[in-house]
Parts: sequence; structure tokens; C-alpha cells
Amino acid sequence: MSEDRTTAVVERYLIALAGDTPADPVVRDLLDRAVGRLRLLCAGLLHRSYPRLARPPLNLEADDLLGAVVERLLKAMREARPRTVRQFFALANRHMRWELNDLARRLDGQPGAVGLGEGPAPAAPSSGSALGPDARRILEAIEELPEDEREAFDLVRIQGLTQPEAAELLGVSDATVKRRLNRGVLLLSQRLNDLRPDGEPSGP
Repeated sequence: MSEDRTTAVVERYLIALAGDTPADPVVRDLLDRAVGRLRLLCAGLLHRSYPRLARPPLNLEADDLLGAVVERLLKAMREARPRTVRQFFALANRHMRWELNDLARRLDGQPGAVGLGEGPAPAAPSSGSALGPDARRILEAIEELPEDEREAFDLVRIQGLTQPEAAELLGVSDATVKRRLNRGVLLLSQRLNDLRPDGEPSGP
């Protein structure tokens, strides 16, 4: 299903969800129709930000993560009622991060040098563990960003979208995405300044 088609289908189900139709069948149909994009998001987040979870001993695959996230969304959407496509995928992204963080916390972590840099969100240390304390701290700091900044950071730095792609999904200009992204990086740099190697000064 094309990106535009997926968006239109999700919008239709969200309208139905806001009405008098019983929620569970609508939510199940919605997740079934959005599964392609959800799988891409799961794969992107897993391999870009949590690559150690895809290796031994856990050997997590995108489909495994997708199944867990769909189960979380089925429960969450009994109460949550996203009104827009943006809100729906923001909710899905949040549960993806929570699921991966839960898995990471089950594995032993070792401290390691982790920086913000210009690449995606931090990968795990190269030891046999999943995520070390510093990496988990960074991911928690991302989760605590203001909504607009977190969304921009999530889409561009974690999911790997270009700034124009993120702008189209969010319904804002490229310049707005760039501004939110820079603001998010600045906030993270300030909060995590002690993790920068050799006392490197913080900045966007």
C-alpha cells in the first residue's frame, strides 16, 4: 500500500473510531491496514537505535517487535483516541520505544562512551550487553523532550526520514522541522553535556 493510500485509510479509521462504532473492531482493522508502515518504523528504530537487540542473545527481529507493538496498541487504544494520522503514528512510535526500552532493561548493560553527534540516536556499547546506562539515559532524555522537538528528533534522527519527509508527515514546513530538530539537539546537549568526550562544549 502506498504512503498516500495508507494515510487516507488511517484517516478513515480514525474518523470511525471517534464515532459510535465499537472500538475494538475498528482498532483491529486500523492496525491491519497500517501494518506495512508500522513494520517499516519498527525495523528502522530497531536497527538504527537498538542494533544490539537484533544480535545474540536476543536476536530480535522487526516482526517480533511489530507483534509486541500491535499488542500494546490494541490495549492502549481502548482508551487513547488519536484524532489525526500524526497522533496515531506518534502513539505507535512511543510504544515502540517503550517496548525496546523494556527489552533492553532486561539485559545487563555496561557503561560506554555515547555521543549525540550528527547520526541517529545512540547505539549500544559493543560488549555482549544490549544498552549501557549512558545509552539508556540518552533515550530517556529523548523521551522527555517537548512533544514537537521529540517528534522531529524521532522522525529524522531515529526513523531516518529526511527533513522534507518529516515535514510532510507533520503538516509543517521544512524550516519548522529544522528548527524543532535543532532545538531538540540543543536541549539534549545541555541535559547530557557530561557525556560529551573530553569536555567538548555543547551546541546544536
